[in-house]
Amino acid sequence: MTDTASGVMTRRGLLGAFAATALTAAPTYSKAAGFLRGGGDIRRIKMYSGRTGERIDMIYWIEGDYISDAVNEIHHFMRDWRTHDVKAIDLRTIDIMAAAHNLMDVSEPYMLLSGYRSPKTNAMLRRRGSGVAKNSLHLKGQAADLRLSARSVNQMARAASACKAGGVGRYSSSNFVHMDCGPVRSWGR
Repeated sequence: MTDTASGVMTRRGLLGAFAATALTAAPTYSKAAGFLRGGGDIRRIKMYSGRTGERIDMIYWIEGDYISDAVNEIHHFMRDWRTHDVKAIDLRTIDIMAAAHNLMDVSEPYMLLSGYRSPKTNAMLRRRGSGVAKNSLHLKGQAADLRLSARSVNQMARAASACKAGGVGRYSSSNFVHMDCGPVRSWGR
């Protein structure tokens, strides 16, 4: 935990003391420079759910290592709140969310409107109205619909787009932004 020569706590030691979890190797991405812009040496995600009342505020990555227990909590938090089905959320989506949050320089947590969607939930939403894709990336755990009261939809979308790492949808009339790790594209106003 400490460097014996200097007596200083190292980041590795801090990780061990703070997380007390096994680490998994960080995946590499071909567009890492653009993808991780705003990510930093420590990645943190802050969200709350108006549907479940749950909150999450955690460091999930330190210097190239994902903290498996933290990532598992994020998967659970981003579950389909209607069916309680949990799916692993693509780490690229979590990284995009964290990087965009850092770029906006806000302390307010995201309000998570939708993370993983079960096929049952997605079909029900499609029946209720338009704008829900049949093969939504939400079904794969690769998308999130988010809101911030301290930032406009346009500000959030610009921050997510600056990551150059996935899809960004602006839903101004519903006051949320869709972020995903699919192909780089944007839509909405």
